[in-house]
Amino acid sequence: MFSAARVKAAPSPDLLTPDNSVMLFVDHQPQMFFGTGSGDRTAIINATVGLAKAAKAFDVPVVLTTVAAESFSGPILPQLAEVFPGQEIIDRTTMNAWEDNAVVEAIKATGRRKIIISGLWTEVCIVLPVLSALGQGYEVYVAADASGGVTPAAHEHALQRMTSAGAVPVTWIQVLLELQRDWARTETYLPVMDIVKEHGGAYGLGVVYAQSVIGAHAAG
Repeated sequence: MFSAARVKAAPSPDLLTPDNSVMLFVDHQPQMFFGTGSGDRTAIINATVGLAKAAKAFDVPVVLTTVAAESFSGPILPQLAEVFPGQEIIDRTTMNAWEDNAVVEAIKATGRRKIIISGLWTEVCIVLPVLSALGQGYEVYVAADASGGVTPAAHEHALQRMTSAGAVPVTWIQVLLELQRDWARTETYLPVMDIVKEHGGAYGLGVVYAQSVIGAHAAG
């Protein structure tokens, strides 16, 4: 029962934080991008790299995985690999990453229950692990703009299916700002602003403008 006496200035436990989340990047590979037609592929790459840099800025654990890298799909997106030099990339044969023991063990090892997932294609290699992880008690957040399907309908229907099952659709910049949440957190302020200026489009230009007119301390 609601009681105003218990209301206080405190964040919801549903919010993503650097301490409760893990990011899973699935099949951001050339062959998969060739078949992506749900949106602008350059925009998907930009969102993917922005999301990856958000993980790095806040020290969020990351799992990188590919499918049939040497026999069909090609290497992981170079811009993504560059964000995590030396990071292990788990290559799979199964379309469902949650049926690969190495991927599941890597997620389990983080001790995090909130999974932020992105990848190609939304209707196959994202739907399958999302439904599987949800079925085992994880909370799953799908970075929709860092993912893509074969057609707009395939992407949207996949998002609808995952949302109906309990997944939460998000965007990369939403994740970035939710992890920051308070501009008084000076230790991550500058990295966040750098990410926004490089990958945030018009928002990033707005930051450049504000900092040139108001000063380097301009925030938001």
